[in-house]
Amino acid sequence: MRQSVIRIPAVKQALSLPDSAFIDALARRCKVVPAQICNLKILRQSVDARDKNDIFLMTESEFTCDEKTAQKLLADKTLQAKLVKEEKRDPLCPGNETPRGRVVVAGLGPGGLFAAYLLAKMGYAPLVLERGRPVAERVADVESFWRGGALQDESNVAFGEGGAGTFSDGKLTTRIKDARAEDVLDILVACGAPADIRIRAKPHIGTDKLREVVPALRREIARLGGEIRFSAKLSDIFVQDGELRAVEILQNGGTERVECAALLLATGQAARDTYRMLFNRGVQMSPKAFALGVRAEHPQTWLDAAQYGSFAGHPRLGAAEYRLTGQGAGRGVYSFCMCPGGQVVAAVSAQGQLVVNGMSNRARDGQNANAALVVQITPADFAEPNNPLSGLAFCEHWENIAYKAGGNNHFAPAQRMEDFLAGRKSRGFGSIAPSYAPGVNPCNLWDCLPPFAAQALAEALPGFARQIRANGLNFAMPDAVLTAIESRTSAPLRIDRLPNGQSTSTRNLYPVGEGAGYAGGIVSAAVDGLRAAEQIISKFASSMR
Repeated sequence: MRQSVIRIPAVKQALSLPDSAFIDALARRCKVVPAQICNLKILRQSVDARDKNDIFLMTESEFTCDEKTAQKLLADKTLQAKLVKEEKRDPLCPGNETPRGRVVVAGLGPGGLFAAYLLAKMGYAPLVLERGRPVAERVADVESFWRGGALQDESNVAFGEGGAGTFSDGKLTTRIKDARAEDVLDILVACGAPADIRIRAKPHIGTDKLREVVPALRREIARLGGEIRFSAKLSDIFVQDGELRAVEILQNGGTERVECAALLLATGQAARDTYRMLFNRGVQMSPKAFALGVRAEHPQTWLDAAQYGSFAGHPRLGAAEYRLTGQGAGRGVYSFCMCPGGQVVAAVSAQGQLVVNGMSNRARDGQNANAALVVQITPADFAEPNNPLSGLAFCEHWENIAYKAGGNNHFAPAQRMEDFLAGRKSRGFGSIAPSYAPGVNPCNLWDCLPPFAAQALAEALPGFARQIRANGLNFAMPDAVLTAIESRTSAPLRIDRLPNGQSTSTRNLYPVGEGAGYAGGIVSAAVDGLRAAEQIISKFASSMR
């Protein structure tokens, strides 16, 4: 009998029901017997916590059944069942153009990692440059800095294997609709990531697991023929008649010129010296909106109670999250990069600057929840005529102010929420201990932020307080800790490119990822890298070894 594949978008699943027993709940919902459901596959699970007295999972699944059963399910409008048709993707075929030199990938963050993986898999033997160090050495450098040691200019939270995402929550959520996003998850699982990232509505790996997964992917790139160089910085490009011909590599104190057929640029937004080099070489860029603000810390147990009520602590729920949007001073104010059970970290990549970010382990078992609370910044706030780099100067100005406010020693300026709303300097902290290392300096953050940004935050916080509350406290609780400055939510510029992925001004230059202004997280940056790799593959023949 002919078989059909049916997708059921949402079936209520009790928290107490294991996935192994889900087939019975699905059969009841579909009004069939379990034997009629074959090849069951769970696609996605999300938490429905709108009613804190009845929290449950919503599970999307697909399965095979006979055609008669399929027609019955499709006719039941309450199920919203869909017939799944096999999606055929066009094969990736190498182009015919003979390359003049190597394919070079600059940057080993998500965009560069996944681009290099695909290029190596297809036989292009890419040369992969990473200005920082491998994960194990990089972790040692960063943790030494957090304990009060010296900042390593080329081995820090921004620079090194895995990019800035290595020191993050490892979130894999994305709003893009692209089949390559599933490819990214499959590759991560093959390299050791937890298999549940394939089905969770809000998947994350955690910084501790990322430190295992990223080197595994790098080793696979090398096995497939890629050449990976650490402590190797892209220091210059050579352009002739609007076409990139070669790159200069700074390594071990000397420079090397490498003839280059294509440069996939995935250097990340912290590589401000690279932006300036590209600008001096005539690469077209444009100023772009971004966001700036602070990190907010609350007790994780309080947040669990606020979001889950009596279900707080249930093992199938884990640490609670939040997502907030509001308005203040005529601007959008919102939460970003929420890290349950995590810590606020020093994301500094240059001397004399202070930048904060958030990070959490796979278990998300830290005492505090933290998230960025940021304010929209538009080019009208910083742009100068004919200077697309003015956004960099804007960020550096406020990062330098934060550095000085912290005490010129990479301590971060921080403030109690009550004091921030009152506009007065904090003298210390209360029941919530700041998690930022190396340490914090009690300050008045109104002195550390653009005045309009501080005002916008102050006006938006009462609205956030109305949205999240528990145990007599709300989001604007007096002892909540605010730490500055969060200035790298996204790049303040975009490297302009054509629909084929190449720079509008420089042929064979493929800018990708967050640094180029085209992504906003691990998955979207990885997908952007894959797209650019596909463009290179479709152009050049693969005889590059």
